[in-house]
Amino acid sequence: MKFSKMQGAGNDFLLFDGVKNKYENYSEMARKLCDRRYGVGGDGIMIAEESQIADIKMTYYNSDGSKGEMCGNGIRCFSKFVYEEGIIKKNKIIIETGDGIKEARLTISGEKVDLVTINMGKARLSSKEIPILTEKENVINEIISINGEQLKYSGVLIGVPHAIVISEDLDNVDVNGIGKIMEKNSLFPKGINVNFIQVLEKDRIKIKTWERGAGRTFACGTGSCSGVYIANLLDLVDKEVWVETEGGLLKIELQKDEIFMTGGAETTFKGEVIWE
Repeated sequence: MKFSKMQGAGNDFLLFDGVKNKYENYSEMARKLCDRRYGVGGDGIMIAEESQIADIKMTYYNSDGSKGEMCGNGIRCFSKFVYEEGIIKKNKIIIETGDGIKEARLTISGEKVDLVTINMGKARLSSKEIPILTEKENVINEIISINGEQLKYSGVLIGVPHAIVISEDLDNVDVNGIGKIMEKNSLFPKGINVNFIQVLEKDRIKIKTWERGAGRTFACGTGSCSGVYIANLLDLVDKEVWVETEGGLLKIELQKDEIFMTGGAETTFKGEVIWE
């Protein structure tokens, strides 16, 4: 099987052309191929497949084999992949995802994609939709106890469920320890991505992420969008914000009721694996 290894803000993925080649058991593929010691290594896999409702369909699996509805950094890599591989030769690509239809706008130089802007759609705050097991309609700055520590968090659904924890000293937060426990807390029946953010300026934040199904990652596109959305809701940032992830810089813009994410993507190498 031929594949491209790509990264967006440090989030790395293996991408496959499922239009030309049909594969089976994506869950097992993701678990084995994403293993960083016995496989190729990655935060997840994406397969480009034919769509009846869009230009192309993005099928995504996390590194633990669980299926993901959406991936913000991943969809930028996916957009670059389908364009540069000649699967879809448009500078505006309509993509079917597990979270509905997304639009990718490509900035192209020659035959290479330099930047990708994704319309991430609307944020949803409903506890039932995220979901969070609570009687409250929305969860904003609510208390959760993790390892005896009382944390304030806010819940939001942008592609996938996110918890946002705002910190004044991000460098001293136990991201792995708290994130691992909070991801599987019984409050979150479908699990949750845990994002820790620190507001630097009205137009800049930094973020560290523990991803549902992948663990600690260098970046999370939907998490970055979620962090900016919640920080703006709390009047901590403006509507156009630069996000410093651990793997790179993203630009998030809130326009009316939609969220736009802009960033780069890079093909790190191409290869072939034997799959039995």
